Amino acid sequence: MKFLLISLGIGITAGVLAALCGVGGGVIMVPAFGLLLGLDQKHALATSMAVIVPTAIAATAQHVKNDLIDWRVAIVTAIAATLTSYFVADTVKQFRNETLTRIFAIVIIVFGVMMLVTPTTKSAQKAEPVADPTAESR
Repeated sequence: MKFLLISLGIGITAGVLAALCGVGGGVIMVPAFGLLLGLDQKHALATSMAVIVPTAIAATAQHVKNDLIDWRVAIVTAIAATLTSYFVADTVKQFRNETLTRIFAIVIIVFGVMMLVTPTTKSAQKAEPVADPTAESR
């Protein structure tokens, strides 16, 4: 029962953060599967990938409805990521769990720091109105 409740909690947390932030699998589920359920890194990442599929389908359906997807970016990135992940996933078995955990942690830290120090996204910068330099003199 404890296993079921923890898994349910991880799923709810990952679902909320996937919908709000676009994260859930790697950022939430992989560490939670390891820390809370005792899965090793290989099983945690593989299990997370299996959960991401239905999560991504559900969230994507809502994002399509809300017209929030840049399809040019999505299609090109999906093709590249799908082909690459298919071939690289087989190499996971060659790594020690500790090595995979460290790689994962470094990636999360690097991208987290980059997001903290980058003031805004490019689309937000474009959306900001440009100040009229002559407005004060009127």
